[in-house]
Order: sequence, then structure tokens, then C-alpha cells
Amino acid sequence: MTLDLAFARAQFPALADGFAYMDNAGGSLVLRQVAERVSEYLLTTSVQTGASYAQSQRATTRLATARARIALMIGANRPEEVILGPSTTVLCQNLARALLPQLKPGDEIVVTDFDHESNIGPWRWLERFGVVIREWKIDRESFEIDLGDLDALLNERTRLVAVTHASNILGTINPIAEIARRVHAAGAKIIVDAVAYAPHRLVDVAGWDVDYYVFSFYKTYGPHFAVMYGKYELLLGLDTLYHYFYTADKVPAKLEPGNTNYELAWGSAGIVDYLDALGGGGGDRAAIIRAFDDIAAQEEALSARLLDFLNARNDVRVIGRTDSARERRVPTIAFKVEGADSAALVHKIDRAGIGIRHGDFHSRRLVEALGLAGDGGVVRVSLVHYNTLEEVDRLIAALETALAA
Repeated sequence: MTLDLAFARAQFPALADGFAYMDNAGGSLVLRQVAERVSEYLLTTSVQTGASYAQSQRATTRLATARARIALMIGANRPEEVILGPSTTVLCQNLARALLPQLKPGDEIVVTDFDHESNIGPWRWLERFGVVIREWKIDRESFEIDLGDLDALLNERTRLVAVTHASNILGTINPIAEIARRVHAAGAKIIVDAVAYAPHRLVDVAGWDVDYYVFSFYKTYGPHFAVMYGKYELLLGLDTLYHYFYTADKVPAKLEPGNTNYELAWGSAGIVDYLDALGGGGGDRAAIIRAFDDIAAQEEALSARLLDFLNARNDVRVIGRTDSARERRVPTIAFKVEGADSAALVHKIDRAGIGIRHGDFHSRRLVEALGLAGDGGVVRVSLVHYNTLEEVDRLIAALETALAA
């Protein structure tokens, strides 16, 4: 199939303003049906779940339905493996708290210097309890990771490896299935930050055999809300974050203190309905697979158009892979212009009706490790499937004008 771009764009009302949204890694546009579902829930179903009266039973059913739809989207084996919360940052912090009773001084956790801080800071926080943090570093010249470096960090004391599926600066897709295999061979567990991956490619948590997997819906066409997957048997063993009477078997409720946000859960399920429609319908996993195949092809074309321009310039350095291959990168493209301040360049592009961004994007350790923190950090163009080649051409023309000034 070929992506039905007209259908896709019609589902995002904000696109009607003619602005070229290319800051999608900071927050994608929201689907019409997501917003409508949130509104409809609040106006018709805003009661507490779990009671015997009909309206409460409806709310209970809707929450269960939303959880099941999200489980289908990510390839989980059962809805109870879906933990809902306000953000990736909060969900990672909650997991760190819930894991703490299982850790003892001298246990080791591997973090990276190429992840978003959401999947670094919560684990480094555990150092105060005697946990030893070891760091997996990226190559400063090639912007690539070495699995041999990970192997050298793993030992009998390793309890967890925290890694990103795709960098929100480099755009590189990391081989999560192979990383998970190596981590498990060492007797450890893995948590994957997929915030920069999930909007662009199919998620298959069971197929990859990851232990925990987390991303935010507001970067995946939904509301400010997030999901964490966890293998059911591992969730059973976590400490409860809720009231004392929420016992170990109350999964996932014991990990959603104060109750999850019902209306945002119901709204987020609209993302799955959109992917189903985009993939030709059917209500099953096959439609979602087809949707992401089409999304990947569209995004590869967008990336190729922009990267061809950037790679042809002697004054521009692409930070990350310079090719557009869909299996190796998502369309999040960062670069530095020789002798130029990134902030000043971005402000010039603003005036052309195009939204891009500069900075470190909360991947500060990576930007600092690469020596790119000065002069406004890096310029980042983050595309998604609803962007068009014409919009990319507008950006290229605006960059040519700005760089010639």
C-alpha cells in the first residue's frame, strides 16, 4: 500500500493553518478523534469506575477497552501489561521506586550517554542507595553505538540496562531485540525509552522480548499522557506504589497511584483507531503493521529530500546518520552550521512559517559529550508522516535564504 496522505492530513485539524510543523519530536499534532474522545468522555462518562450503577460500569468498560487497544498497538500479550501515567519521565521514576526494594548496594545499572534524561536520571537517583551506575557511551566521531562496549559493562552484578530505541537527536534506530538478548544472557533486565521511536515505526514489545518499554502519547498524535509496558510476571514482583491494600496481584492498578486519567486513556485509544484506518481497517494487528509500513516509506522519502540538501553543503554537518534508510533511522534530523548560532538560524526559519527547534532536547548528556552544546546547541528538524515533500522544499528554500544572509 501507499500512504493515503490526504486522509492522514485530514485527521489533524491543526494542519489547516498552513504552518509547516517540523518540531514533532517535541510534541506531535493531535488527532481530531483523540480530542473528540477526550471531550465526549468528560461530558458523558466522568464518574468513578468500579461502582454498580450503569454509568460507572460504562466508565469501567471504556477504561478496559482503551487498555486493550493500547496493548494491541504495542504488541503486548495482555492488557494488564499496560501501565498508564502522565509522562515517560514520571513512569520511569515510578518504576525506579517500585524496583528499589529488589536492589541492594553493589548492584549495577547500565545507563547511556545517548538517551533522553527521562531514562537516565531516575536510575542515577538510585546511586544514593548504593546502586552502582555504569555508563554505555556513544562514539563521538561516528555517532554509533558498539554492542561490544555493552558486553564489557555487563556482569553478574548487572540488574538493569536502560537504553533508548531511537535517539531524539541522532534519529538512529538501535537494535533493541539484539540488545535485549545480550542483556538477558547476562541475567539482567532491560527498559527501553521509545519516545522518539513509537511515532514512526511499529512497536512489538513481545517480539523483541523487552522487559519494560515506555513512551509518551503526546509525541504519538495523542494527549499529554504516556504508557509503560512491563512483562506481567515482572509487574507482579514490583512493590506497590498505591495504598497498602493494593496488594501485589493488583496489576497494573498498584502502579497507577491515584488512579490513571480515564479521559486521556479513552482519548489515547483513538490513536489505535487511526492507525487501523490508515492501514486499511480490520481492527487487528495486521492493519497496524500495514499502517507503519506506509508511514516508514513516507518518512524515508521526507528524510531523503532534506538529507540530500544538508549533505550537499560544505558548511553543514549532520549529527547522526547521513542516509535515510527506514530501518536505520527515523526522520529526526539534527545538524550544525559552521560558524552559525543555531538559535539565530531557527528564528529566521520561524519567519517563514516553519516550526523547527534548537537546543539539547533534554538529551543534554549526549549534546555535551559530542561537544555541541555551544552556539545554541543543534538545529533539529523532526518530521512525521503527515509532513509533505512540499513542506520540506519550503524548509530547504528557507534554509538557503537564511544561510546566504
